[in-house]
Amino acid sequence: MKQLFVVVFFVFGCIIAASGQQPAQFNGLHMNMGNLFLLSDAQTRSISPENPTGEKGRGGMATLANGTAASAARDLGQGWKVNPFIRIQPGQVDTLALIQGPGAIQHIWMTATGYWRFEILRIYWDDEKTPSVEVPLGDFFCMGWNRYAPLQSLAVCVNPGSAFNCYWIMPFRKKCLITLENIGDETMTLYYQIDYALTKIPDDAAYFHAQFRHVNPNPYKQPYIVLDGVKGRGQYVGTYLAWGVHNNGWWGEGEIKFYIDGDQQFPTINGTGTEDYFCGSYDFENQQTHQYETFTSPYSGLCQVIKPDGLYQTQQRFGMYRWHIMDPIRFQHDLRVTIQDLGWRRNGTYLPQRSDISSVAYWYQTEPHAPFPPLPAREELEDD
Repeated sequence: MKQLFVVVFFVFGCIIAASGQQPAQFNGLHMNMGNLFLLSDAQTRSISPENPTGEKGRGGMATLANGTAASAARDLGQGWKVNPFIRIQPGQVDTLALIQGPGAIQHIWMTATGYWRFEILRIYWDDEKTPSVEVPLGDFFCMGWNRYAPLQSLAVCVNPGSAFNCYWIMPFRKKCLITLENIGDETMTLYYQIDYALTKIPDDAAYFHAQFRHVNPNPYKQPYIVLDGVKGRGQYVGTYLAWGVHNNGWWGEGEIKFYIDGDQQFPTINGTGTEDYFCGSYDFENQQTHQYETFTSPYSGLCQVIKPDGLYQTQQRFGMYRWHIMDPIRFQHDLRVTIQDLGWRRNGTYLPQRSDISSVAYWYQTEPHAPFPPLPAREELEDD
């Protein structure tokens, strides 16, 4: 038994070493099955509507006078699920978390009513004036098109019914501010919990970023820009694409390209096709049923295949993710990421398409970051 333990521990240690993760690098933040037994001085905290400040010993203090679920708890009183959710009015920006560091976000869980494209998640690190994360809520959790689909991966999980989970580690040194804006016309209800640790952050820890883009239609013979204008040092760690097809036939011949540290006409990394980048092959087609086959895995997936219904839902739409957890794309100075919008013609040649494409790029970098392009107008976001 002792020999078995040594072997298992050695295997986990090799995995950690191969991924570049040091067991105690984040003072207990970067836990995994190989080092979960190690002690840490980190202090665990959690923010939710039942403890909006995350302070120690101050959870579940809401009274019936101010609780959102006061009616349901009226026979039980304080401490009995009096305030489990918040409501965000149209046009309102609500602060979900304001945390004094140093520390790191470890897990975010949310479930929201309403139209997810009209709910804008923003995260600011330290004393930033512009956010490092600015993404519609559904797209951040790989749920474009305002449609639920089950997703199981290491970085993001979406569970029944429409429970959003994020496991990206997000370190900060001074402060973390998380807000959610409702740009829709209806009041939204939000349940959420933000789990974090207060602990020292190493000097070489970079900040988490996520940026949304959307084009409909994509210009003819122009690559879709996933990310551009990044300045600084860091690593690219993930892509989510929501792809709406306007033409018949296979749509995913386009190559993804990573222009790293001064690349101009030609990139350093050049993929071989859209489904190949998302770790599938041959059109994501099940060879027995001749249908698209959804899948989710720790690092990649085709989580959404939305088919026409024969009436008002006329377009075929897809959602795909790819996490560069074991293969981060590192850059020292700058980064640009594009993907071609390319299908097939009947004569066997490539077809430049004009698709409806949205994306979220996820990366870590040193601050300050370059300004993000403005979010599309509300009318351009409405795309389900």
